[in-house]
Amino acid sequence: MNSIYHFFKNLVENKKSFIPVDKLENFPFDNRLLACKNIGIFPDLAIKLNKDKSIFSGGELVELKDSQSYSVSSFNSTIPAGTKDISKFISGENSRIYRQMEKAGNDIYSLPVRGVFYLVRGKKNNNCKVCLLHGSFFETVRVDDLISKSFMQVLEDNLKESDTELNQNIKDVIHKLFSEQENFSTVRNVEKASVKLRFRIMTEVKAEGNILNSNKYPEIIDNSLNFILPCHNDDEEKEIINKFNLVFNKKERKSFNIFKIKHHLNGYFIIFQNVL
Repeated sequence: MNSIYHFFKNLVENKKSFIPVDKLENFPFDNRLLACKNIGIFPDLAIKLNKDKSIFSGGELVELKDSQSYSVSSFNSTIPAGTKDISKFISGENSRIYRQMEKAGNDIYSLPVRGVFYLVRGKKNNNCKVCLLHGSFFETVRVDDLISKSFMQVLEDNLKESDTELNQNIKDVIHKLFSEQENFSTVRNVEKASVKLRFRIMTEVKAEGNILNSNKYPEIIDNSLNFILPCHNDDEEKEIINKFNLVFNKKERKSFNIFKIKHHLNGYFIIFQNVL
């Protein structure tokens, strides 16, 4: 069986490697769980799909974020989100990700929308914090709104000097044109230009979204491994606990501290914490 829960169990079983390993990509991941591994290209890792999806669908995407401080390293090109459409980053049947997933025996498009997780490690003063967290921890505003409102700020900042205001029709057009990253990230070829231009987005995490920040999230203690999932109601919590109990036996569960925290911008998350 493959799932982000089984992936987390692999992390727990090898947790002593988190402190000494120089690069997070060198952690001894269980390759039997993985459909692909492409460090530096989103996703860095992908969990295999399960043919029987009654409990665990599998197929989750994992990006590695490594830092030599208690800050989350920036996201280059790919904006963090809780889910992503797999067709957005598989360019075709010749792409490396496609070939790896197909070789792993996965019917890739049988699960078109995938859950996204980030494996975040931060080091500070010989201490270490590791978090495997759902992408919704970072996605407190929809990605399309984040992009379009950022572009709107650029326009409004430049129009202030001329006392010009944008009417609603223009705002609606801007939102439509600049809500999808693909609309402006394509390489542009301008006539007579000797270079091509491509806009890239870099996303930086604010303090409210930095799970490693001791002032904002003191519950994430030094030298701990944490599995963090959105938990906004009782039914969601029961489902999470049930899946966790299916993967970890009673003896293993005793080593965890299980609690909830309130995100400063995005409700409650449940945490399974294990000491490194």
